[in-house]
This record gives sequence, C-alpha cells and structure tokens, in this order.
Amino acid sequence: MKVMKKVLTGTMVLAMAALFTSCNKGDAKEIIRISHNQAADYPTNTGLLAFEKYIEEHLGDKYDVQIFPNELLGSQVNTVELTQTGAINFTVASNAILESFDNIYQIFNLPYLFTSTEHYHAVMDNKDIIEPIFKSTKKSGFEAVAWLDAGTRNFYTVKKPILTPDDLKGMKIRVQQSASNIRMMQLFGGSATPMGFGEVYTALQQSVIDGAENNEPALTSNKHGEVAKYYSYNMHQMVPDIVIGNEKFLSSLSKEEREIFDKGFQIISQVQREAWGAYVEKSIKGAKEMNVQFFHPDVLAFQERVLPLHQEVLVASPKLEPIYNQIQEIGKSMIGGKENE
Repeated sequence: MKVMKKVLTGTMVLAMAALFTSCNKGDAKEIIRISHNQAADYPTNTGLLAFEKYIEEHLGDKYDVQIFPNELLGSQVNTVELTQTGAINFTVASNAILESFDNIYQIFNLPYLFTSTEHYHAVMDNKDIIEPIFKSTKKSGFEAVAWLDAGTRNFYTVKKPILTPDDLKGMKIRVQQSASNIRMMQLFGGSATPMGFGEVYTALQQSVIDGAENNEPALTSNKHGEVAKYYSYNMHQMVPDIVIGNEKFLSSLSKEEREIFDKGFQIISQVQREAWGAYVEKSIKGAKEMNVQFFHPDVLAFQERVLPLHQEVLVASPKLEPIYNQIQEIGKSMIGGKENE
C-alpha cells in the first residue's frame, strides 16, 4: 500500500487530483486510488487491503491499487466530489453525505429503523432492496459498490452522561451533515451541530460542541475519548458506510474485469465485517483505559421521541415507503427467531 505523507485540503487536493489524472495516461499500469477517513488499522482499511490484494492478484498486469487512509486526499465531502469527477476511483462515504445526492439514502438515517444487528445485516445483504439504492446516483457520476458495518451510533459527551432524552436539552451535539440527522436531534431536544468528522476532536476539546454521536471506535481510533468521558448506549442508528466508485471507470471495465471487481467489492464488505466485532471490543477496552464510562439508558424513552421522524420522511418522500415497508417486513419475520434470542 502506498501512502502519502501530507494531508491535502481544498485547492491542494484538487490540484493533486488533476496531476493524478494526467499521470495515469502515460503509465504502463492504471492507478486505482481509494480514499477513506479512518486510520490504517481500522476495519475499513483492512477490507480495502484485501480488495487491493485480490485485484492485483487477478489484474495486477493492468492495475495498481493505492489506498489513502486518514483523509490524506481530503474530507469525505472532498473525496466524494473527486470520485464524481474521476480524479480518484473510489472512496468510502458516510450514508449522510450520499443523502444529498439522492434522498433514497435517507432511509438508512431513520433512527431505530432496525430492531437488531441481525435485522440490519439481513436488509443490507438483500439485493432486491440494496441494488436500486446503490445505482441511484449513477446520474451524479458514481455508483455504490459495497457497504461496510459501522456498528451502532450512540451519544458521547464531555461534562455529563446522557441517561434520558431530557439530558440533551440545550446541548450542542455534532451530527453528520444531513437534514434527517439535524431533525433527529431536534426531536431529541438537543442542538444539532453538523460538521466533518475530522473536526470533531478539536470541537470537543474547545467546547464548540458538548458531545457527538458515533460508534465506540471513535473514542479510541480518533481519540475522542481523551475529551469525552461519557458514552451512552441509546442506540439510535445503525448506519452503513458506503464504498462508491466513479461511474465512468466502472463502465470502462470489460465484462470479465467487472466480474473480478464485483468479487473484490464483496471481499471488502466480508473482510471488514469479520474484523468489526473484535475491533469494537478492542476499542471499548481502550476507552476504559482512557477512563471513559459506559452507560445503558432506557432505549424506549429515546425511541418515543424520534419515531415521528419516520412518518415525516415517508410523507415528504413517498418513494421511500415501499423500501421502508420491506425493511419492516424483514424485521417482523425475524421476531421470535434465533436472531432475536
């Protein structure tokens, strides 16, 4: 894996992207650049390394896969734009960002959409549900090719734990940059502060925000646990991260090459998910060593506050209703089964 040593932002990213594109034309091998915002030991990177190995084993005479972790090519918003233009080939994007390109992705931002992790995985592995969603952004220049498990999103705060929704009153909480997440925080009673993930640590440290909401690895991999010492399992969302690819590049692949890439995309998801559980456990242990305290409040109280958002979103976007109903049916079919024991 080739890793650049400097973080590139703004016009520097765009200038380097233009250089990347021009360099590709004369190379014996075509460089495939993949960006993400997590550390090199994160399950996302583990899955992408497996993809790199697979593609280069099967198509190494033509392609050189290069992975850029830690926002080295810019924030997720930057790299989604670069993937649109083809300056880079793939990036890992939060579902919240994709919502701005097609609101069909809003479905996954609904709080308490899934009844369990098993329900969540069953839906995300259902091709009838997922494929139309993944292809919805072709008109925007990119296509989703794989989903990654990002666990359960919960609140973590600096000054006090969140034990009831009322504890959020008057608190500024960082959320992902999407309308549905902002509305979710309003219903919880807090003040939503959208910002990029890379800005969160400093914002917590400087009291720009009182807390954030994310999975456990954010406490350790991104060091948020150095500042925020209270983590509350209100379990409001299970939102996937999405690997997206430039549509022009994907369309340029031969049938045989696309089959190899599609298998590679499956490998990304499989390897990342296999690594996720152990990584979360490691993160919890590390967070406790940082003196982070973990709390398990009554989830029902939080659910009641935000469930009206489901109907609001479905009324505003009728095309989501059939997808929503399919998801609910899958959940009902799992009730009483082994998955819910």
